[in-house]
Amino acid sequence: MPLTHSFQQTIRARAERDPAFREALFQEAMQSLLQDDADYCRTALRTYINATIGFERLSEVLDRPQKSLMRMFGPGGNPTMANLMAVIHALQKETGVHLEIRAVADAA
Repeated sequence: MPLTHSFQQTIRARAERDPAFREALFQEAMQSLLQDDADYCRTALRTYINATIGFERLSEVLDRPQKSLMRMFGPGGNPTMANLMAVIHALQKETGVHLEIRAVADAA
C-alpha cells in the first residue's frame, strides 16, 4: 500500500498537533548530544527543525544562509559549538520548548 504522506509531512503534522511529541523530538536530539552520538544528534535536530520552524525561518532568525544550516545538520555536517548553541537557543525561543538540564546519579 503506498504512503499518502511523506515521512517528513507525517512528523510535521504530529508535531503541530502534539506538544508532548515536539518536546520528545527535541529531548531526544539533546540526549543524543550528551551521549556523544553526534551523527544521530544532527539527524534528530534536522528532523526537529523540519517538524517545527523549518530551515527558512531558522535562517531568518540566525541571519545565516539556509543552505549552510541545512549542510550543517546533514549527513556530513560538522557544526561548531557556537553554531550548535545558536541553533539550540533559536529553537527554544521559536518553538517555546525549553531545555532543563539535571544531573542524575549513575545507577551502577
